[in-house]
Amino acid sequence: MSHNFYRPLGRTGIQVSAIALGTMTWGQQNTEAEGHAQLDHALAEGINFIDTAENYAIPPRAETQGATERIIGSWLKARGTRDKIVLASKVSGPSGSTWLRRDGALPRLDARHINEAIDASLARLQTDYVDLYQLHWPHRPVPLFGGGSHAPARGGDGTEVPIEETLDALDALVKAGKVRHIGLSNETAWGLSRFLHLAETRGQPRVASVQNAYNLLNRTYEVGLAEFHAREQVGLLAYSPLAQGFLTGKYQQGVRPAGARTTLFERGQRYQKPGTEAAIDAYLQVAHDFDLDPAQLAIAYVTSRHFVTANIIGATSLAQLQANLASRDVAITPEIEARIDAVHQLHGSPAP
Repeated sequence: MSHNFYRPLGRTGIQVSAIALGTMTWGQQNTEAEGHAQLDHALAEGINFIDTAENYAIPPRAETQGATERIIGSWLKARGTRDKIVLASKVSGPSGSTWLRRDGALPRLDARHINEAIDASLARLQTDYVDLYQLHWPHRPVPLFGGGSHAPARGGDGTEVPIEETLDALDALVKAGKVRHIGLSNETAWGLSRFLHLAETRGQPRVASVQNAYNLLNRTYEVGLAEFHAREQVGLLAYSPLAQGFLTGKYQQGVRPAGARTTLFERGQRYQKPGTEAAIDAYLQVAHDFDLDPAQLAIAYVTSRHFVTANIIGATSLAQLQANLASRDVAITPEIEARIDAVHQLHGSPAP
């Protein structure tokens, strides 16, 4: 295991494993027992960082909402491991999901909704606090989830909640001891900058991390957000390092393996845009030329970036989890880096 396997989470003083365990399949594709087995294995392998959200399992449905947190909670209670892990969850931004709040209201990032969300999450997780509480996506019109600049504001009633109002609510949760630190997700450079400015000028909690998509098909984080790591100590929690599995090559030429996520749910549109297939072929060739597993190469590349605090991997089987964790043994040499950069030069980020 490399010497830099644990990294600082912003300025919090907390050290987190460079690979975090994502959990969004638990309660939909994975049973409680499978979730517990993954958690046991991850902990034994030195993984101390667990990421979840109030609207997991994914894809979001009323029937499975909260199931992932409940599975983590039952594991925490059964194993007595709360003090051994750094636990991160998220409150939903605006959407059309009427099942997240007791009264059926559309979710908002205001005090009423945030308070209800954290209390429900803590109850499911069977803990008094979360170490990192993240805003799942902003409450203002921004391009989200690969929708492009023409995409409408995500769901909700079309209104914005001022960042000041959201930060006030998070500040109260920190003061109450329910949340230790705060983070953002699916955020822009402007949004992060605004949160940091308000924290500094108003003496409020400081953002510790940004959880955005980052992988070989989407390196847009490097353009406006990566600099915050060196300048402000706000690092990236990278989700979708395998681009929802597309970087393994298993979906190439329209193949849909039985039981695979995109086969089951057809949610891979973000990674099915013009140019993605050719880019994936090129990265598969790099892996082949260096005798590497394509998934391990893709994961290792993300983990190796200087601005990445943690790389969030998810798995639907223990074997897959073990293979993904083996990416820690893959070194991105100058030769591999040069080949990857050459592919990126030709193909860019076809699936932002």
